[in-house]
Amino acid sequence: MMDWLRAVQALRDRRESHVLVTLASVRGHTPRDGGAKMVVSASDTWGTIGGGNLEATATDRARAMLESGAASPELITLNLSDKAPAEYGVQCCGGEVTMLLEPLRQSPSVAIFGMGHVGHELARILARHDLHLTLVDSREDAVAADGLTGIDGGTATIDVHHAAVPESVLRLLPEGTHVLIMTHDHAEDLALCDLALRTEGLASIGLIGSSAKWARFRKKLTEAGHTADEIERIQTPIGIDSIRAKEPAAIAVSVAAGLLSRFEN
Repeated sequence: MMDWLRAVQALRDRRESHVLVTLASVRGHTPRDGGAKMVVSASDTWGTIGGGNLEATATDRARAMLESGAASPELITLNLSDKAPAEYGVQCCGGEVTMLLEPLRQSPSVAIFGMGHVGHELARILARHDLHLTLVDSREDAVAADGLTGIDGGTATIDVHHAAVPESVLRLLPEGTHVLIMTHDHAEDLALCDLALRTEGLASIGLIGSSAKWARFRKKLTEAGHTADEIERIQTPIGIDSIRAKEPAAIAVSVAAGLLSRFEN
């Protein structure tokens, strides 16, 4: 049992999508009892549900689900007789099994640069979701443990960085991270925008601020050598258009709603 449990945790820690295969029900003679499990990744398997055609069929289907990005679980029923069609060899145990294949996709990754009023409110909301959350600030007191009350203890996996040069953390982020830039210093924001555009593998880049701030940033980013198409990767303002309140909690709700919408797609 521990083999597949450890595998799920290890794959989750590596942010590698995988499929959990369970013998949901069995009838007659079968190589494993109901409840047997295996884990399938793109390149490996852990545990066993009985070997032979049964296991090969499950592995093949699980990898097809991973390749297609399938999110919904599937049920597959196989008859284990010498008369049943079999792609990977005959199993003539005489029984029948129904397998449940559950895709376990990697959780989304979000990095908040700037743990001011909005950053804290946003972190409190996101911490309640199954995601990898990175919190970064150049001010030590902004990410001190006693200031993160209400953020820790949630569902999210949280990494906290006090970094005098916040943009140095960009290279540490998991691939596919959604970056949100909202520091206390416009110079830090600009440096983060510049390096985020030069960092491969980010899912999105969001910047908090006014239209006047963005006009200045566009000019500076152009002077730094970024093309118009590259600069368009930065979304500003962030959040959903229908929420226009300026209170930190309201802005945080708006930004979180926008992110959750992205995760659903």
